[in-house]
Amino acid sequence: MSPFSVRVAEDPADREACFAVRKQVFVVEQGVPQEIEYDSYDAGAVHVLAVRDDGTPLGTGRLLHGEAAAAKTGGDASVGSLGRLAVTQEARGLGVGVALVRAIEDAARARGLAAVDLHAQTHALGFYERLGYEAYGPEYVEAGIPHRAMRRAL
Repeated sequence: MSPFSVRVAEDPADREACFAVRKQVFVVEQGVPQEIEYDSYDAGAVHVLAVRDDGTPLGTGRLLHGEAAAAKTGGDASVGSLGRLAVTQEARGLGVGVALVRAIEDAARARGLAAVDLHAQTHALGFYERLGYEAYGPEYVEAGIPHRAMRRAL
C-alpha cells in the first residue's frame, strides 16, 4: 500500500470521493439506507478525505459546527460533531482512521471549538478511546446499529 495523505475536501471531485467512500462503507457494507446516509448537514459540513498517493480515496469523515452541531452535542456551540467516519475495507489497519480523526480535530480547533463529540458504533468504542474520547450516556440504536455518544476536549 502506498502512502496516503488527508486533506479538507474543498472541490466537488473531493466531495464526490467522500460520498463514494460513505456509500461503500455504510450503504453497501453496513446496510444503512441510502436516504438516511446523506442529509442536509452535508452542505455546510467540513469534509475530510484520505487518498492514496495515486489518488485512490481511502476514507472520509465530516465535522459539523455551529447550529448544525448543536442538535447532536446538547446545544453547546463550543462543541463540534465528528461523524460519517468511514475507511474502505482495503485501507483498514493502516492508520487512515486516526489521520482522519486528527484532521477533523484540527478543523475544529481552527474554528475555535473546545471539544468534539461523536456517535460511535459500539464496536468502534476502543478505537475512539485510544484517541482520547470518553463515552457518556446510554447505548442507543441509530440506523439499526448500536451506538454510544463520546467526547474529547481539544
